[in-house]
Amino acid sequence: MSVVLVFLAGIAAIVIWWMSGQGLMSKPWMEVGTLDDIQGPAKPPIPTAKIGLGIFLAVVGALFSLLASAYLSRMSGADWWAIPVPRLLFANTAVLIASCAALQWAVVEARRGADEGMRLGLDVSLATAVLFLAGQVVAWLQLVAAGYVLADNPANSFFYMLTGLHGLHILGGLAVLARTRVRLLAGSTAPSARLRLGIELCATYWHFMLVVWLLLFALFTGWANDFVDLCRQLVS
Repeated sequence: MSVVLVFLAGIAAIVIWWMSGQGLMSKPWMEVGTLDDIQGPAKPPIPTAKIGLGIFLAVVGALFSLLASAYLSRMSGADWWAIPVPRLLFANTAVLIASCAALQWAVVEARRGADEGMRLGLDVSLATAVLFLAGQVVAWLQLVAAGYVLADNPANSFFYMLTGLHGLHILGGLAVLARTRVRLLAGSTAPSARLRLGIELCATYWHFMLVVWLLLFALFTGWANDFVDLCRQLVS
């Protein structure tokens, strides 16, 4: 249960931080200012896409938190045999981090108006995302070849379900990212504000899925349990 709380706290902290950065948690009725401030230039409205993405990420975070809770509860069963974590997952994690870094670079370049750097960042992010998904499939094949099939024991089932669900979310984000890149490729002029907003939303989604993957990876490797045990020892 402690690990689940840590998982939920991490997801909630990311969502709250992102929403506060977008001004979604402000209270305009409590703001105090002069008449000149009130008559000053109005702040642009928050895009509906940002609000929708925040709600979607909160739902996705809750879904993975519930699945992580079920994973930890099922571990106490007598028929549970821990599945070995393929070494390839370490490389896949590094690739996903590189994909997020490249996409964040594209966001920075888009804000600077550097179109070439932005396009290069998108291309690198797309390539590394595809490489991550391919690496996940290879890791699955390695486990199956070693005899860790889906229905062998609950640990196998949970591993394939969680990694598969995360992979589907990455695949969906990859489709949106690819569509954004195609729009940029089709445009002969500088990207519009709408396209730049799309890149920023893709980057936010990518970072969120990276955090989810890191938390899942910590569950699979047992690092989350070790961290909680260490915290308990420090508190006691």
